[in-house]
Amino acid sequence: MGKLYVVPTPVGNLEDITLRAIRVLKEADLILAEDTRTSSVLFKKYDIHTKTESHHKFNEHKSSAAVCEKILSGMNVALVSDAGTPGISDPGFFLVRSCLRAGIEVETLPGATAFVPALVNSGYPSDKFCFIGFLPMKKGRLARLEEIGDMECTSIVYESPYRLVKTLGQMAELYGEKRLGAVCREISKVHEECRRGTLRELYEWYSANEPKGEIVIIVAGKDYEEEKREDGEQ
Repeated sequence: MGKLYVVPTPVGNLEDITLRAIRVLKEADLILAEDTRTSSVLFKKYDIHTKTESHHKFNEHKSSAAVCEKILSGMNVALVSDAGTPGISDPGFFLVRSCLRAGIEVETLPGATAFVPALVNSGYPSDKFCFIGFLPMKKGRLARLEEIGDMECTSIVYESPYRLVKTLGQMAELYGEKRLGAVCREISKVHEECRRGTLRELYEWYSANEPKGEIVIIVAGKDYEEEKREDGEQ
């Protein structure tokens, strides 16, 4: 029997990959990639020539059974997404669950993901936090936003640049204009930015300055005040 390897890939700078990840990708019998064209750039840089197949949100339910059969027959399979760690707001959960139910060993490598550097760089408490991922587009969106507003811990939200202004406006309206937050863009890329302030300030800034790139929104807990950071208090 083979094994499933879950392999994180860089979210920006292609140097943000571990030596172990490169080795696993080279030694695997098959690589499942969210978009083979996107992954080919990384593979070319590190001279990875392993056979590659597509595995994305539109085919993962159908293809997972076939992948399990390949692993059970002895193949070692590596799973990558376009950027970051598979399963974190990217395809991966369904295949991992299918493999575990089939008695297949799953090994997840540590590595790149967007929300950790965004959280730490925001300067807001990281001892306790809630990862939300992407908000619902329509149904359940308001309820999820209200849920975030009631959280005492730091919240992490992924957002599209096309919806950032709308989301910041909704947050400022629901949580109060003085609620603190941060917007981290293009993590590990040339134009990386982390802008901090109240939700109202962030809303006004990005209303006047069109946001681009992949975005992480950090929302401070509802009772957090900047002064509490003094002397190491949380």
